[in-house]
Amino acid sequence: MTRAALLVCPASGKGRAARIAGSTAAALRPHVSELRQLVAHDATGTLSLARAAVADGLDLLVVLGGDGAAHLGVQACAGTSTALGIVPAGTGNDLANAIGSHSVEDVVNGTRKTLDLGQLSTGQWFATVLCAGFDSAVNERANAMRWPAGPRRYDLAILAELASLRSAPLLVTTESESFSLDATLVAVGNTPNYGGGIPVCPQADANDGLFDVTVVEHASRSMLMRMLPTLRTGTHTDHPAVRTFRAREVSLSGGDGWVAYADGERQEALPVSVKTVPGALTVVGR
Repeated sequence: MTRAALLVCPASGKGRAARIAGSTAAALRPHVSELRQLVAHDATGTLSLARAAVADGLDLLVVLGGDGAAHLGVQACAGTSTALGIVPAGTGNDLANAIGSHSVEDVVNGTRKTLDLGQLSTGQWFATVLCAGFDSAVNERANAMRWPAGPRRYDLAILAELASLRSAPLLVTTESESFSLDATLVAVGNTPNYGGGIPVCPQADANDGLFDVTVVEHASRSMLMRMLPTLRTGTHTDHPAVRTFRAREVSLSGGDGWVAYADGERQEALPVSVKTVPGALTVVGR
């Protein structure tokens, strides 16, 4: 029998998680032998509750929230036998989409599978994309915006950040090579999407033991504006200013103060180093 906990982040989706917490618990309860309902009102509390539940030998941790809440669930479940399920109730829901979890039904009727994770030298885990440069500045702005909800928030943040666009010298080091370039953004993908469904690393596969890395070299505002529509289709990788490669380990330095974001969450200023950890997370999804 399955011992489960439902971790509710009430603020996710402008309160949507709080509104559907009762119905979500009711839908889960017939499918598990035990269901604890955990409610936290900030990131510190969420992570503390998640880690305590996992340490108690929980079989399944179901996160009701957005990518920020899912990121905290990843920190608790990574490297353990506890499976992570997600009932999406946030803005982007990129991790939920990556594992095929769009509803309670996908959690209760889904299958268990393992995913690779990325890990920073700080010990932090990430499941989707780590980025720095223009795209992390967009994340900073989008996180501060109160309107609109959904992917449109990222679209408006992109347009706003174009006004202050600048490239910076970037040193990229992998397990096999090192190169310098003048860059506008860099994205290290464990899965393809960030920002509410933007396939910045369209070929990324969370089961191949490798990151897919996308680097946009120096780009003018007009060039980036022409490139932006192709980001939604993943065809930006055909642009001559875009460089892609695969690696198990990636270190990024330079950037003139660029801050790294992972799973849409602020991490630290460059330099940062990340590595893939195959099969580090068990998830439930379609």
